[in-house]
Amino acid sequence: MRNKPYIIAYTPFEEQTLEKLRQVGDVHVIDKKQGSFRDQLAQHLPHVQALIGSGLKVNAELLDQAPNLKIVSNYSVGYDNFDIPELTKRGIMATNTPDVLTETTADLIFGILMATARRIPQLDRLVKDGKWTASVGRELFGTDVYGKTLGMIGLGRIGTAIARRGKFGFNMPILYHNRSRSEAAEAELGAQYCSLDELLKQSDYVCLMTPLSPETMNLIGEREFKLMKETAIFINGSRGATVDEEALIHALETKQIAAAGLDVYVKEPLPANSSLLNMEHVVTLPHVGSATIATRDAMEALAADNVIAGVTGQKPPTLINQEVWRD
Repeated sequence: MRNKPYIIAYTPFEEQTLEKLRQVGDVHVIDKKQGSFRDQLAQHLPHVQALIGSGLKVNAELLDQAPNLKIVSNYSVGYDNFDIPELTKRGIMATNTPDVLTETTADLIFGILMATARRIPQLDRLVKDGKWTASVGRELFGTDVYGKTLGMIGLGRIGTAIARRGKFGFNMPILYHNRSRSEAAEAELGAQYCSLDELLKQSDYVCLMTPLSPETMNLIGEREFKLMKETAIFINGSRGATVDEEALIHALETKQIAAAGLDVYVKEPLPANSSLLNMEHVVTLPHVGSATIATRDAMEALAADNVIAGVTGQKPPTLINQEVWRD
């Protein structure tokens, strides 16, 4: 019989975060080096009251094995791995870590845009491989960013932060397509709301930052790439499954679009046989949008605060399914 709430951390955390959790609970860390992740998880699910980590599919099948679960805490802003209706039906709190990673992620995504436009990784490799023997020719010239049109698909916190960098740093006109209009963004950035088709036709840079949902699965596919300019650069910092990856590869191979910068993929890590790895006009990063020390520490702290609140009868700071909370 445990005197403290039983907490499972299923992804790696810093010791300071684990110690924080130990102040209120009995913490078990799943270590993939110690055997099958699924087997270890199944062993502890009957007793667990809180799950903390990133990416675990929390659905009815898992919840049936966890009758004492009170809270699930995602160490990320996205929560498409949670079956929110099922959690809500069972009165289980779901939380995530928004806000603390907004500016860091926006920095990275705009950095991908710049790197793709100016072919920075390719040129860096040219120098380091000792192939810089003369002035580079037109075949290695980049594309201007300043004053070009930025089309934002998804204008939430991070999308707005990216648009802000484009508008005030690079004088970019902002087009956006969102589930609802943002009067604040229109007032601050002069952002123009338009249909998805119009955004794709008019934008020099198409930046996808929408959450993953049944409605946004494969949102950008063959039809959408055909609508883009041949000179357009596509940036994806949302989720891999929002894009039909085969259609993206085809669009790049047939020069329907000029280039792409990616931080997310349908399958992660990106398979070694992916055609994207052989394309010089594609910048590929390993899903590191929020990966700075300060931001990851803040995310861990918030994820832990959510768990601590949930197992001690308090309302978690970033509760997603507010309807489960009873004062």
